Amino acid sequence: MPTTTVATPLPSIGKMATVDCDDVNMDPDMEFLSDEELEREAEGFKEQGNAYYIKKDYSEAYNYYTKAIDMCPKNPSYYGNRAATLMMLCRYREALEDAQQAVRLDDTFMKGHLREGKCHLSLGNAMAASRCFQRVLELEPDNSQAQQEVKNAESILEYEKMAEIGFEKRDFRMVVFCMDRALESASACHRFKILKAECLALLGRYPEAQTVASDILRMDCTNGDALYVRGLCLYYEDCIDKAVQFFVQALRMAPDHEKARLACRNAKALKAKKEEGNKAFKEGNYEAAYELYSEALTIDPNNIKTNAKLYCNRGTVGSKVSNNHRKNSTSISFELCLHLTGCFVWGWRGVVRTGVIDFQSSVLPQQLTLQMENYQHKQLLKNAQLELKKSKRKDYYKVLGVDKNATEDEIKKAYRKRALMHHPDRHSGASAEVQKEEEKKFKEVGEAFSVLSDPKKKSRYDSGQDLEDDGMNMGDFDANNIFKAFFGGPGGFSFEGNSCMYTQNCY
Repeated sequence: MPTTTVATPLPSIGKMATVDCDDVNMDPDMEFLSDEELEREAEGFKEQGNAYYIKKDYSEAYNYYTKAIDMCPKNPSYYGNRAATLMMLCRYREALEDAQQAVRLDDTFMKGHLREGKCHLSLGNAMAASRCFQRVLELEPDNSQAQQEVKNAESILEYEKMAEIGFEKRDFRMVVFCMDRALESASACHRFKILKAECLALLGRYPEAQTVASDILRMDCTNGDALYVRGLCLYYEDCIDKAVQFFVQALRMAPDHEKARLACRNAKALKAKKEEGNKAFKEGNYEAAYELYSEALTIDPNNIKTNAKLYCNRGTVGSKVSNNHRKNSTSISFELCLHLTGCFVWGWRGVVRTGVIDFQSSVLPQQLTLQMENYQHKQLLKNAQLELKKSKRKDYYKVLGVDKNATEDEIKKAYRKRALMHHPDRHSGASAEVQKEEEKKFKEVGEAFSVLSDPKKKSRYDSGQDLEDDGMNMGDFDANNIFKAFFGGPGGFSFEGNSCMYTQNCY
């Protein structure tokens, strides 16, 4: 942000015989002072203001410059000094008024023109700023500060053009970049900040957009553009009722605000159509609900979060209707829901309800890192992560060929059958490739039995916990030890050819 500094005390202009100090709102005690005495008093106040300015006590400097102006309101240097102070306090609009008054009183007052230009630049009016700096260069052609400020003004105008083109092409990242560069010189320009905030909202960067809009509203609570951006963020975050309130307030402040009017209309239509669909669904009228959700999806393609919920709702309805076309669209609806940024939980809820999509294909890594809005969503995400984790490890129930609710006896019978089926000795005459595959399966059967026959390990396995925490290293697991323990040690069984012979009856 450009700043105005004073390296040395601002010079005193001395007595000015041409300064008219009539019509001054002065203290009654000053009423009978001569013009010369009034000028001397004003100069004293200015010098005190200069001293405070050098100390960077701008509030006190402002007070003393104001006293000097009250004594002699037609002295341009007093307005120029107060303008510099107001600029340091970031009160650019007030500073602009003082700078303009200074050059009205004296068109050759170079510092007045320079400060007016800087105020225009800070407020984002690069054209007006450029005219002021050109006037400075007319008065002092070699003024390096004015030369640099002319370049800054030209840069701002160029960034404005680039941002306009970017917005038309919906290249919102380019617009944000251009506004950031422009704001380096035009730090107090609400117009640039609002455009940046709107594009941040359209990019889905709602917290950043909210911060910019809120900062402006703290300074100007009637700013219709800032109210619109606040509403836009809420609208895209699916807080439609609150969004409508901001849109209505923006229209109250700026009745011709077309963007706020359109957004308000879309928000109301989206909410109404979604509620109609929900009502039809609750009444069991699934065909009507499907159509209503489809109509709602056409209202605003940019509202990703609300549309994700609509896709989920439509997918749920599609799974219940008799129409084959509707049923075939169910999976597509859920997949669209899952791939919409920021809306994983709704797609996953649809997966759980209907079982249309498996976890492995649906739960995307980037979606698992999303921040959920409330406890319910956090719990759903936790459950989804658990199911994904469980889906990636060996399914010991499947290895043994038993149900998850299998009894202890059923697990033992299943192990006996599978262990004898895949025992290496039974396949000693097979090819090396077959022997290797059967040995792998034999080991997996032993792993499965060792886990599912132990109540503690089984409980940890079912809950998705890591078995390594119990000191069980499956990499060093010896399936033969389980087999020997189960069949009672050596001599309890034998393999001859492709059939098994036991000292006891086979199951």
